[in-house]
Amino acid sequence: MDPVNSDDRRLRFEAAAPAVIDAVRRFLARRTDPATADDVLQETLLVCWRRFDEMPAEAVVPWAYGVARNCLANAERSRRRQGRLLARIWRLDRPAAVSAAPDLPDHDLTTAMGSLRAEDAELLRLWAWEELSPSEIAVVLGVSANAASIRLHRARQRLRDELRKAGATAGHEESTEGSRP
Repeated sequence: MDPVNSDDRRLRFEAAAPAVIDAVRRFLARRTDPATADDVLQETLLVCWRRFDEMPAEAVVPWAYGVARNCLANAERSRRRQGRLLARIWRLDRPAAVSAAPDLPDHDLTTAMGSLRAEDAELLRLWAWEELSPSEIAVVLGVSANAASIRLHRARQRLRDELRKAGATAGHEESTEGSRP
C-alpha cells in the first residue's frame, strides 16, 4: 500500500473512530458484561480498520453496530462452548458444594423482553436503547429499510401483547378506568 494513501486512510479512520467507539461501547454495555464488552469492542475496531474502505460514509455508526453484533455473536458462541466444556468437567470432577445464585427481581419489562424471540428483542433494543431509525436498523441487520420498519412494528406489537399478558401497560398507555368516553 502506498504510504501517502496509508496515512490518509489512518487519518480518516482516526476521525471516524471516536463516534464509533462511544456508540459501540454503549451498544455492547447494554448487551453483555463489561469484560466481554471490552474484548468485543477491540475486535470490532479491528474489523472496522480492516474493512474501513467498505464502511459507508453516511451510516458509519449503524455499520459498526452490525460489525459489533457479529463480533458479540462470536464471543457468545465461544462462551457457550466454554460453558459446555465446564459442564463436562463438572460432571467428571464435581465440587463438594455449589452455592445457589441469588434470586433476581422479576420486572414486567424484563420478563416481557425475555419472552420475545431474540430477533424481536434485538430490534427493540436497537430502536429504544441505541435510538436508531428503521433505516439505520436496516444497516445494522443487513435488510431493507422497509423490512426493518415492518419487523420493528411487529416486535413492538409483540412486546405490547406480552406486557398486557403480564398485567402491565406500555409506558405510553394509561388506564381508562373511571374516565368518560
